[in-house]
Amino acid sequence: MPDKNPTRLTIRRPDDWHLHLRDGAMLRAVLPETARHFARAIIMPNLVPPVVTAAHAAAYRDRILAAMPAGANFTPLMTLYLTEATDPEDVRAAHAAGIATAVKLYPAGATTNSASGVRDFEKVRPVLEVMAEIGMPLCVHGEVTDHEIDIFDREATFIDKVLKPLRKKVPDLKVVMEHVTTQDAVDYVRDSIKNLAATITTHHLIINRNHILAGGIKPHFYCLPVAKREAHRIALVQAAVSGDKRFFLGTDSAPHTDALKLQSCGCAGIFTAPNTMSCLAEVFDAAGKINKLEDFASLNGPRFYGLKPNEDTITLTKGDPVSYPAHIDTEDGPVTVFDPGFDLHWRVEE
Repeated sequence: MPDKNPTRLTIRRPDDWHLHLRDGAMLRAVLPETARHFARAIIMPNLVPPVVTAAHAAAYRDRILAAMPAGANFTPLMTLYLTEATDPEDVRAAHAAGIATAVKLYPAGATTNSASGVRDFEKVRPVLEVMAEIGMPLCVHGEVTDHEIDIFDREATFIDKVLKPLRKKVPDLKVVMEHVTTQDAVDYVRDSIKNLAATITTHHLIINRNHILAGGIKPHFYCLPVAKREAHRIALVQAAVSGDKRFFLGTDSAPHTDALKLQSCGCAGIFTAPNTMSCLAEVFDAAGKINKLEDFASLNGPRFYGLKPNEDTITLTKGDPVSYPAHIDTEDGPVTVFDPGFDLHWRVEE
């Protein structure tokens, strides 16, 4: 009979299917926080300038590998930033050479460094058709950017106005809806027969919009897509702990210095890389589903991407509260680590 109250859990080493590492000094500071627990990560391409070609992706991968801590075992999986000028044959070549694992779609203006994103989706259809042909996934930031649409409705509107028509036109395209935040998105993924999956972040499993706004504005809880009502957070938890192979971890860990977060127009992003596995174990344990953590963090993502799960493992143990630093220091300034607002009793054995 399985232990109803386990205090020790060994799982295959997890992967992060949505990660921001930035570049330069920030890259050197934050990369060790991911490489400590994760074997692979899908690396976001929204640098300045963005990573739009195979050559750009190869150069960025080299910079990541050069910043790797000694003894680390971590593989960056690169993405190309989709623009209306993206060359389909460059995408094909990047995928064939193992340089790029996926392509990232940002609607223009949707989030940090997304000004070069897509406005006219017909202009990128040739790229999407090549991707469908070669089995290369499209990672989607699923929000419309129309200022007439309420920010809390932009994900649901994107599904109806953009994603459904796009998938009808290119039905064989594999799509990952990244950082879903609503019941609408969860239902849409569940209702889809094939070629659609979704990542869920650590922080969206824990915070709702009250955490950002009630009792004063909390800049370190501000992210895009913005957290929604509690009912939506519950829907995300239910999807994550269900074991459904279409849902998997993408932290969207997005470091910004405090100087950029704490201002009149602060940056969107929450830095969760250091304590994600402790946070996730707490959420899954509270739901009585700690045995499903491996599916969400280690198995479902590789399955969708057509990769093998990691052979090595990590072990989490439950005991006295574990503490994490309030921030990490970088040459550009401090970066605040996500505070879930409750004690974390699960730790990764080092």
